[in-house]
Amino acid sequence: MSSLVKKSKDTYDLLIKVLLIGNSGVGKTQILLRYTENQFKTSFLSTIGIDFKIKKISVDEKVIKMQIWDTAGQERYQTITQTYYKGAMGIILVFAVNDQESFRDIEKWMNQIKLHASDNIIKVLIGNKTDLPDRCISYEDALNMAQKHNIPYFETSAKDGTNINQTFQQIAKLIKDQIEKLPQQSDKPFNKLNPANQDQQKQDDSVCC
Repeated sequence: MSSLVKKSKDTYDLLIKVLLIGNSGVGKTQILLRYTENQFKTSFLSTIGIDFKIKKISVDEKVIKMQIWDTAGQERYQTITQTYYKGAMGIILVFAVNDQESFRDIEKWMNQIKLHASDNIIKVLIGNKTDLPDRCISYEDALNMAQKHNIPYFETSAKDGTNINQTFQQIAKLIKDQIEKLPQQSDKPFNKLNPANQDQQKQDDSVCC
């Protein structure tokens, strides 16, 4: 019988932690705002350190509560954000389709994942800002990158909402399917259906869904 995580006034089947990672300026914060609050802000402000939001969704008749962490892309924050890989069950790698450097640096982020994340963590690649006219990364090149690492690829626009919901729905389903296949008694962080630590649970309690 699978484990359930339940709290008073807040019932759900799975609690999962997902990270948004990628270079600064690719739209990670805007993606998070569009998904959790259906908002898009025209002003740009770089994320300082890390932030997170909560979203509940239904996947295959399971209620999944997602902790979605928005990480800073600047190099000077890397030592801070590395600690947040612990307990993560999914990672969304973001580049901007009009930014060659952000696309090239996906390899760098993949290396970071290998160093700091669980071996069986679920990964999804997304090319953001498809609404802009100055695209320089082709769909084919991006798809080849995703296929190289054997991960799904989505093209998104945080501005108009294209494929934002579909991306998060897909990673939640992949994580749920992976958890259900793994032994429930394993001590690997990926298999635990409770938050990675008590401090995160306290933060969780203070965030409005």
